[in-house]
Amino acid sequence: MNPLVQLREFGQSPWYDYIRRGLLTSGELKALIDKDGLMGVTSNPSIFEKAISGSTDYDQALMPIASTVTGIKEIYETLAVRDIQDATDLMYPVYQQSQTRDGYVSLEVSPDLAFNTQGTIEEAVRLHKAVGRENVMIKVPGTQEGLPAIEHLLSLGINVNVTLLFSVEVYEQVAWAYVSGLEKLAAKGGDVKKIASVASFFISRIDTLVDSLLEAKLKEAAAPMDKAALQNLMGKVAVANAKIAYLKFQGVFGSPRFTALKAKGAKVQRLLWASTGTKNPKYPDTYYVDELIGPDTVNTMPAATFNAFREHGKLRNSLLDNVDEARETMGRLADCKIDMQQVTQKLLVDGARLFSDSFDQLMSVISRKRQDLLGPKLSRQTYALGALDKGVQAKLKELRQTGFVRRLWAKDPTLWHQDPTHQKIIRNALGWLHVTEQQVHHLPRIRGVAESVRAAGFKHVLLLGMGGSSLCPEVFRMTFGIVPGFPELHVLDSTVPSQVRSFEKRVDLAKTLCIVSSKSGSTTEPLVFYRYFFDRMRQVKGDKAGENFIAITDPGSMLESLARESKFRDILPGVPDIGGRYSALSNFGIVPAAIMGVNVEHLLYRAERMRHSCDSCVPPEDNPGVV
Repeated sequence: MNPLVQLREFGQSPWYDYIRRGLLTSGELKALIDKDGLMGVTSNPSIFEKAISGSTDYDQALMPIASTVTGIKEIYETLAVRDIQDATDLMYPVYQQSQTRDGYVSLEVSPDLAFNTQGTIEEAVRLHKAVGRENVMIKVPGTQEGLPAIEHLLSLGINVNVTLLFSVEVYEQVAWAYVSGLEKLAAKGGDVKKIASVASFFISRIDTLVDSLLEAKLKEAAAPMDKAALQNLMGKVAVANAKIAYLKFQGVFGSPRFTALKAKGAKVQRLLWASTGTKNPKYPDTYYVDELIGPDTVNTMPAATFNAFREHGKLRNSLLDNVDEARETMGRLADCKIDMQQVTQKLLVDGARLFSDSFDQLMSVISRKRQDLLGPKLSRQTYALGALDKGVQAKLKELRQTGFVRRLWAKDPTLWHQDPTHQKIIRNALGWLHVTEQQVHHLPRIRGVAESVRAAGFKHVLLLGMGGSSLCPEVFRMTFGIVPGFPELHVLDSTVPSQVRSFEKRVDLAKTLCIVSSKSGSTTEPLVFYRYFFDRMRQVKGDKAGENFIAITDPGSMLESLARESKFRDILPGVPDIGGRYSALSNFGIVPAAIMGVNVEHLLYRAERMRHSCDSCVPPEDNPGVV
C-alpha cells in the first residue's frame, strides 16, 4: 500500500506544498490525486517566483496580458488566479468526495499586508471573489493584526488558511478567532457547514533555530551533564511544540462554545503541519511527517518529502504518543535558558520578512519577463546539432514517453537498475536534486559562520580535503580570486610533502582558519592534514588551537567526533544522501564560498531558478537539464 493514501486511515490528509502551471498542464497534479490520494495544495510567492523566472510555463499566458495590463501586481494576480482556478477545478472531486473537508487550494494575500488588518480584509475579499471557487482558501498570516482579519473573513463565509504560526499561545488565539468568526456567521443566519479552515503550524524552522541556540550553549558548557542535557534536546523541540499545540486544539474544539457550533454542522479548524521538509541531514527525511500523524490534521509536504514518505513513510498514530515527554522537553528547554516566546517571535518576524522579500523578487521577475516578451529575448538556450539532431529528438521522445524526468525527481531507482540492493544505494545518492531548496533554509547559519570568521580577523582559509570535498572550493577560488575584505582561500588536496610545506609557508597560522572537509569523515588524506596542521596550530595557539578549525562532514562521522573533542570553532553537516562529487551546492562547497566572500545567497537563488527550469513537470525537449 501507499503510505500517503494510508494517512487517511489515521485522520490525516496529505497536501502538497507546491503549485505551478506546468504541474497542472502536464497531468502531474492529477496523477498525485489519483495515485497518491493528494487532498489539497498550498503554495507561496517563492515557489511561483522561481517557476516564472526559471521556465517557460507562463510565457503563453503572459503574452496577451503583458501589453494590456499595466500594473506588475495585477499581472501576477491574473496569472496566480488562473493557476488557483485550474488547481481548484482539479481538486473539486476531492472536495465533493470528502464532503468539503478537503480538496482546497490556497492563495495568499500579499505578505506586505501581514501587519495591516484592513488591508488584509480588503485583499482577501477581492482575491476570493476573483477566484470564484468554493474550494479556495485565502492564506492570512497569524500576526496580531491578522487575528481580527481572520475572524472577520470567516464571518463573511470565506475559507481561511492561517499561516506563519509558531507559538502555541498564538495558535490558541487563532483557534478561538475561528470559533468567534463562525459564531458571528451563524448569528447572521449564515451556513457554518460551508466553512473550512486550517491553522498552518510551522515545524522544522523551530528546530533549525533552537538547534543553533543549543549548539552555541554546547560550546560554552563545561560539565558533561550540562552537555548531555543540551544534546538530548536537539531535534526534539519542534515536534514537542506541535504536540502541545494539538492539546490546545483538543481543548478549544471540545469546548461548549464549539460544541454548539458543531451541532449546526461546523467543522473543526484542523491543524496543518507546515514546513515539514527536514532541514537537518541528521534527521530522517520523513521525520516531521512520521512524528505528527493524528486525527483532524493535515500535513502539507514539499515534493522531496512527499516522494520520500511515499517510499518509506512510517505509519502510526504518533501525535498523541509521549505527550508527557513533550511537556518535559519544553520544560527542559526553559531550564536551559532558551525562551520559546523569543524563539517563536523571531521566527514570525523573519518568516513575514522572507515572504515579503520573495514577493518583491516575484514582482521584479514578472517585470523582467514582461520586458523579455515585449522586446528581444535574452538568456535562451539554443543548440545546433546537425547530423545528431534526429537521434537526439528520438531520445527526447523516448524520455517523454517513459516519464524519465518525473521519475528522476521522484528518485525512482528503476531508471538505472532492477536489483533491490543497487536500488537502495541509488535512492541514497540523489539528495542533490533538492539541495538548493534545503540550503536556502540554512543561509542564516552559513552567513553567521562567515561573519564570525571575518570578525575574528582571519586572513587566510586553508581547506583540507580530497576529491569531491575540494573540487568546488577550488573552482570558487579560481573563479572569484580574493574578495576584498574577506580571507583568501587556499585549497590543499595533495599529500606530497613539498606541496604541504608550500601551503604552510603561504599563510600565517595564527590568522588562518583550517576547514577539514571530508564527507565520510574517515578519508585518510584529510585526517592526515588535520593531524599535521592541528599539531602545528597547537605550537602557535596552545589549547586554543581548535578556534582555528572548522569541520564539514556527514553527521555521526569519525571527523565529527574528533572535531568535538578538539573543540573546533564549528561543525557543519554534509547531506548523507549526496555523493562527494555531487556535493558542490551542499555545505562542502557553499560554506567555503561564503567564508571567502562569495554572495552565496545570489548563487543559490540562481541555482534554484535553474532547478525549477529542470523540474519534473517540464517536458524533456524544453528541459535544459535533459537536453
